[in-house]
Amino acid sequence: MTTAIAASPELIVDAGRIVEPSVAAESPLAIRGLTVSYGRKPAVFSVDADMPATSMTAIIGPNGAGKSTLLKGALGIIPTVSGEVSVFGRPFAKTRRRVAYVPQRASVDWDFPARVIDVVIMGLYAEIGLLRFAGWGHRKRALACLERVGMADFADRQIGQLSGGQQQRVFLARALAQDADLYLLDEPFAGVDAATEKAIVDVLKTLKHDEKTVVCVHHDLSTVAAYFDRVLFLNVRKIAEGPTDTVFTEANLQATYGGRLAATHIEDLQLGVG
Repeated sequence: MTTAIAASPELIVDAGRIVEPSVAAESPLAIRGLTVSYGRKPAVFSVDADMPATSMTAIIGPNGAGKSTLLKGALGIIPTVSGEVSVFGRPFAKTRRRVAYVPQRASVDWDFPARVIDVVIMGLYAEIGLLRFAGWGHRKRALACLERVGMADFADRQIGQLSGGQQQRVFLARALAQDADLYLLDEPFAGVDAATEKAIVDVLKTLKHDEKTVVCVHHDLSTVAAYFDRVLFLNVRKIAEGPTDTVFTEANLQATYGGRLAATHIEDLQLGVG
């Protein structure tokens, strides 16, 4: 019988031989005891979460619940007080090329003088190198990603001249250019039109079909059941986590949102049975 024991955070001993943890089919994203604090008040407190391979997870909760903070803390964008994060069984610093992140649109400086095609090519800089120029092959790949989100005709447009929904599509195309295995998106549907939302959902479901893992901070409870197969309920602490058809329930919604959800609103949701 083969027995695996932890030798260090980066190594596993398996039947006497040392192997990389990623070989051991680790979770694409595993968070343990993550705490992030702004001043003395925790924004996220001791959160554990697992994002299984080939899944689409919605992180939901009220405003100020720490949803975006959880992603930023996991990625090292903001400092954490405590906790550990592993990506495919290894520290994020060693697996960052397997991760693509799409920030909130409101956090981006859209006055930056860049064309749409240049923004997408930025997703290839880990491959190209910061001091080298993108070649025709890189441009071709970027155009293919723009085609996937319906924005190829805008390749030479200045990014600040686009609508909010168009800008969101471009940032999704930049993430696609990275050809990652784990996609983390912070409210990708916020402030976009219905056509853009459908286009984004279709792309995300294609990623799942291609055995990628998708995690989205999400705010529209009415679409959780239709878009996602897993849910993480968060309100500073983790309230619940699991398959949508079992944990997306009235009890978990009330525990997460409290009295902020009207009974009539809950009745309109496609709730699970758990």
